Amino acid sequence: MVHGLATVLTIKDGCLYLSLYVQPKASRDKWLGRHGDELKLAITAPPIDGKANDHVIRLIAKQCKVAKSKVTLIRGQQSRHKHIKVESPTIIPNELSQYLT
Repeated sequence: MVHGLATVLTIKDGCLYLSLYVQPKASRDKWLGRHGDELKLAITAPPIDGKANDHVIRLIAKQCKVAKSKVTLIRGQQSRHKHIKVESPTIIPNELSQYLT
């Protein structure tokens, strides 16, 4: 493990696991790099009625080229700190692949 990067982004048993810090109500969707032991993701959706969670799932599914049903919010339904699981990602976006150990 290099400087705790394994906690940010890991692949285990064909699944991609991400630790995210989500910034809702941003002007655009954008990966903002490391934020402590997490990756920071700015999204346009507001943190109301699960809209931010749905937006994060749709965005990650699109970027990893998988169905939304393959993206699971493991932890952080009511928090900016989220743990996401992506089953069998077709691709790992360039914005994320640099954080793989």
